Amino acid sequence: VQLQASGGGSVQPGGSLRLSCKASGMRSSINTMDWYRQAPGNDRELVARITSGGSTDYADSVKGRFTISRDNVKNTVYLQMNSLKAEDAAIYFCAVRNWRGSDYWGRGTLVTVSS
Repeated sequence: VQLQASGGGSVQPGGSLRLSCKASGMRSSINTMDWYRQAPGNDRELVARITSGGSTDYADSVKGRFTISRDNVKNTVYLQMNSLKAEDAAIYFCAVRNWRGSDYWGRGTLVTVSS
């Protein structure tokens, strides 16, 4: 199983980025797809989750600014990030869980927010 994340980069405060993460090699259907992030000195935190049925959940800090979506045919999860703030800067990781309960993680993509 391989998770390839992309879309990270450097943006000014107030800007937008769209992250993508494609899962390949999955032998079992994907249940949940998540985005986590980890800033230096901080614990990894769940940013957003989307279930196979399309239900979503967000960290309070990103509600109204970030949108998670998925393409079940492409096994790809997206994170549209708008109105970015300095505190959003982190390495963003995608993670998926299949219906057998196995978790898989991507390597992460760096998001920098600075003026």
